[in-house]
Amino acid sequence: MTPLFAEWIIPRLEAGYLAGMWASARVKVPFPYATVNGWYYNTTPTPSAPTLWHVLIESRGRAPWFLYNVLARVSSNPPAADHATLRGMEADWRERILPTYRAFVEAAPAPTTVSEAEELVDHICSLAGQYLWWLAVVGGSAWKMEGALSTFWSKHLASRLDGTAAGEAGAEALLRGLTRTETTPPAHAVYSLDWYFPTAGEHSSPQTTAPERAPDDRARIDALPQKRSDVEAAARAALSDRPRLVVRFDALVEVAQRYAILREEQTRDLTLGWPLLRQCAQHIGHELTTARAIADPDDDFFLTHNELRDPTTDHHEHAVRRLAGWERQRRLDAPLTLGTPPRLIGDPIARAVNRARGATPLPDGVIVGHPASVGRATGTVRVVTGPEDFADFRSGDILVAKATAPAWTQLFSLAAAVVTDGGTLAAHASLIAREYGIPAVVGTGDATARLRTGQTVTVDGGAGTVAPVLD
Repeated sequence: MTPLFAEWIIPRLEAGYLAGMWASARVKVPFPYATVNGWYYNTTPTPSAPTLWHVLIESRGRAPWFLYNVLARVSSNPPAADHATLRGMEADWRERILPTYRAFVEAAPAPTTVSEAEELVDHICSLAGQYLWWLAVVGGSAWKMEGALSTFWSKHLASRLDGTAAGEAGAEALLRGLTRTETTPPAHAVYSLDWYFPTAGEHSSPQTTAPERAPDDRARIDALPQKRSDVEAAARAALSDRPRLVVRFDALVEVAQRYAILREEQTRDLTLGWPLLRQCAQHIGHELTTARAIADPDDDFFLTHNELRDPTTDHHEHAVRRLAGWERQRRLDAPLTLGTPPRLIGDPIARAVNRARGATPLPDGVIVGHPASVGRATGTVRVVTGPEDFADFRSGDILVAKATAPAWTQLFSLAAAVVTDGGTLAAHASLIAREYGIPAVVGTGDATARLRTGQTVTVDGGAGTVAPVLD
């Protein structure tokens, strides 16, 4: 994160997030986070008796039922959690949260003073933080529902469909080809959530646009819905002698597919306010440059909020020093996790990874990460650091990146597979790879440092491995 994003934007988003939590559950439970070498980390909260009692009393009994549905029941019985809590939250997001956010952004005038810019930033972050709460709870339920569907498949369908095309496709095929597949991202799509980086609407040159899909790419994507329908039909046929399981299967598929689509809708518009946030930062930067407090308008991203309010002081040295530190930090291979999770809670991500891997042996001498989307693909590595590399990406390349964001989605229709340094099973790269039906391995830690453009590798998204192919 740039210093100003960490010091100004993150706390405002957090405040909006807590406001959304209060509106839904009548409780505010801060989700602690930490900045380590400029990188953002959530910390695992450890529930205590006083904390739980406070939640119960403050919410007047509302929070326990709400939390049960959105944290536990959604993984064990998604249709019930949907009916009890999540469907109402979806309606609230669609009818109130999103329209309010969009209306403010569309109506807000460009700032003419620093104080106006500050007020706009605070208000946009408040709305975006509230939106983020609904995304975390509603859209964040999608991957848990995927897990429930995968568990059902493993228990009741894997052995019955073994050796067939449907058995090879697996449960993930039930969620492919559901959402939009445009190659041009909306103007508010971001390459990074940090507001230092231009949005997709600011990148209009051919160098920042992926090449057009080849006919084979279009045909592969167009075929996904039919393949999905074929797998559904094969699964129902395999369960035809157990009608109750067919009913359960249909309910799990319906809710998992609906939330996969909803997750993409919600993710797409989280950053509706980012173009306006950028305008505010640019206005402040130009004001400070005019006042000779900084040498370049973009230097304001490397100041503190208090320093922005003092244009009479020369902040140039602060900005230059922090920019140099940020450049060093962003090149680090940031660990996916730090420390040890509480014993009673454990690491839910690690448990999900272990379930996905199963008993598959991991070969020596390969890069190991989270198995995020099943399948195997061999291709040429293309290490992509940002939009300036998009035009060089080619059909069949293996996309290797530190992480991806919504504006990167245009590359997924071309990629044979995806590998990222960061991320989990619920990360953008994981979710979009599953949608496009391509293998993905995420959370490798250092794939961008260990792989080079032009190298040939085999990506096994089921085992979570990336193996170099020797000449």
